[in-house]
Amino acid sequence: MSIVVSEICPAYSTFYGFLGAACALIFANFGSCYGAAKAGVGVCVMGVLHPALIVKSTIPTIMAGILGIYGLIAAIIIEMGIGNQYTLYASFAHLSGGLCVGFSALAAGICIGIVGDAGVRANARQPKLFVGMLLILIFGEALALYGLIVGLIIAMKGQNQSCAVVNP
Repeated sequence: MSIVVSEICPAYSTFYGFLGAACALIFANFGSCYGAAKAGVGVCVMGVLHPALIVKSTIPTIMAGILGIYGLIAAIIIEMGIGNQYTLYASFAHLSGGLCVGFSALAAGICIGIVGDAGVRANARQPKLFVGMLLILIFGEALALYGLIVGLIIAMKGQNQSCAVVNP
């Protein structure tokens, strides 16, 4: 297995592709961890006052955990696109797709963590707030899903590139 090296397929192009896969996974996991930790603190504090609401209040923590899966999906798809004939165009497409997925999941994790923490505490005092909290969480999660969709579309842009040099 030999790697094709040319002007449009430099040896360092794989670095950018793998960096895109790593960024998708790392930033999505940062968002997932932050959201789960922040919302988990709210669940623990609320659980002391109202133990019966603990299971119902784990929804933000579960939603935050899903964000890491988005990064995993993107990283696997990006990594599968890296091969012998890997153009610079494809590598930058993979880098930008990975950043799109990773940063979207990071932002969604921050949103889910803050809303989840405050929401479960408020829900313990006023149960009518549960639906409102759930809607805000869904819209926060949707931002990560939008990032996943756009990131995968961007990453797929470089799939049909070739390292063959065309002489005019």
